[in-house]
Amino acid sequence: MKKYKIVLLSGDGIGPEISEVSKKVIKKLSKNHNFDIEIIEELFGGIAYEKYGSPAPDKTLDQCKKSDAVLLACVGDIKYDSLARELRPESGLLKLRSALNLFANIRPVKIRKSLLDASTLKKEIVEHVDLIVVRELIGGIYFGKPRGHITDTKIPKAFNTMVYDSAEIERITEIAIKIANQRNKKICSVDKSNVLEVSQLWRDTVLNITSKDKNISLSNMYVDNAAMQLVRDPGQFDVILTSNLFGDILSDLAAMLTGSIGMLPSASLNNDGPGVFEPVHGSAPDIAGKNIANPIAMLLSASMMLKIGLNEEEAAENLETAIDKVLSKGFRTADLADRSSEVLSCSEIGDKIMDEI
Repeated sequence: MKKYKIVLLSGDGIGPEISEVSKKVIKKLSKNHNFDIEIIEELFGGIAYEKYGSPAPDKTLDQCKKSDAVLLACVGDIKYDSLARELRPESGLLKLRSALNLFANIRPVKIRKSLLDASTLKKEIVEHVDLIVVRELIGGIYFGKPRGHITDTKIPKAFNTMVYDSAEIERITEIAIKIANQRNKKICSVDKSNVLEVSQLWRDTVLNITSKDKNISLSNMYVDNAAMQLVRDPGQFDVILTSNLFGDILSDLAAMLTGSIGMLPSASLNNDGPGVFEPVHGSAPDIAGKNIANPIAMLLSASMMLKIGLNEEEAAENLETAIDKVLSKGFRTADLADRSSEVLSCSEIGDKIMDEI
């Protein structure tokens, strides 16, 4: 029997609720598909700061490094916004990504037929959406130096540095090529090369790398146009390749094509070592503890973990099929509800999915 060790980071807000559903589902899948999975829970985010004075304690990072995969729920709360930046939960995410060298963020955006009417866009606009955003994750303006505040002037100023080297761009492009070759062999590289020197390097490097694979069809798009096209005609995209800042914005925009950001998973990967699998949504502290959160994005992240991180494809397919069956029967959490659906709590929809596994 295969054995795996994963680290579960429930984090803040609705994290513990959706994590509890995920634990039950993963345990049932492991039993049904004949593998053993050890789930190690560690503190991360605001709750870790409260106990250890750091949103990403060394103990947590060490366990993550020794695991086969990391399943992360969400972090953050408005009550931590007054902390120094390095102590905020979101800084813990940056530290985790850097510690595990997670340079590639993969966000699939696929319309589930049973949720076509949940999108705020017209059905004919979104019905064929099936795209993946490939975002560079540990470079660019979020990590660039120098950065800081200038306070010894009459008017306070702040500055950040957007920087990439060609090696960083090459390796994320190679990930996009690998994914595109498993799909429709189309990559749209998004940049702002008409304004930014760093984007000029991005475009030149992407062209150089993709030109070596004759199967790949490459197009380029400015980020402002890409945002507009995602709303106007999202079905045109297959693989979107972009930098950290642009990918952060565009992937959340793309998430809403499905009707709810509570439906989308993601994977953050490196070339060697455990990946981190997490839902796209935030911690939603306003609904935390009310048992009304949507756990499906977390479960779909668990599916990506099973498929990509642990190579348990049958278990992943079982989980996604179960989710689709529950949705097709009209069961919904509040964020997806319409007049014809039956609204269930977070734990209740988890139980329905369990029944279908």
